[in-house]
Amino acid sequence: MRVLVVEDEIKMASLIRRGLRSEGLAADVAIKGEDALWMAGSTGYDAIVLDVMLPGIDGFETCRRLREEGIWSPVIMLTARDSVEDRVAGLDGGADDYLAKPFSFAELLARLRALARRGPVERPAVLEVGTLKLDPAARRVWREETEVNLSAKEFQLLETFMRHPGEVLSRYQLLEHAWDYDYENRSNIVDVYVRYLRDKIDRPFGVTQLETVRGAGYRLKD
Repeated sequence: MRVLVVEDEIKMASLIRRGLRSEGLAADVAIKGEDALWMAGSTGYDAIVLDVMLPGIDGFETCRRLREEGIWSPVIMLTARDSVEDRVAGLDGGADDYLAKPFSFAELLARLRALARRGPVERPAVLEVGTLKLDPAARRVWREETEVNLSAKEFQLLETFMRHPGEVLSRYQLLEHAWDYDYENRSNIVDVYVRYLRDKIDRPFGVTQLETVRGAGYRLKD
């Protein structure tokens, strides 16, 4: 899961990004609404955490412009202003959720997971594809009844596959969802981590669920 944090308070932005990364999520930061527009326009974020009080265009206007430009990544708005009018303005402007400051980081994570379950087809809290099960909240994976230990990045990559079962995902799409802008050496990192995943979720169980689609990318067979 890849998240864009739009927050002009550098300390707050850093804390949120550090917390998200410690949970195995990829996270980028924008400090202005204008930056959020081009970043969200060039990257397919799974969710956007958007502060209301921003320099330049505020969070309400940023959200409205995102929707006008056809960017439908789920948006959680953050604000110290918790009036009914502000909540209504944010939701009517295209936001999906609203969280008042100060907030619990655990609650922010739970709301992000809830938003990630939504999509063309709403998904359950525990993802299941074939005999694979993945619990995003507990960060645990099983093949049938056997628990599989994954690194944070392996988990993130597998979660991306399991949110798109049966779909062919290109290397670029996988990079978009599982790595952030701070990672620069992108040559063959997807191939390397797909191999790591196969060594843990497929080969020990004698199955081939994560397959290569030549010239296109990879697919987790449903």
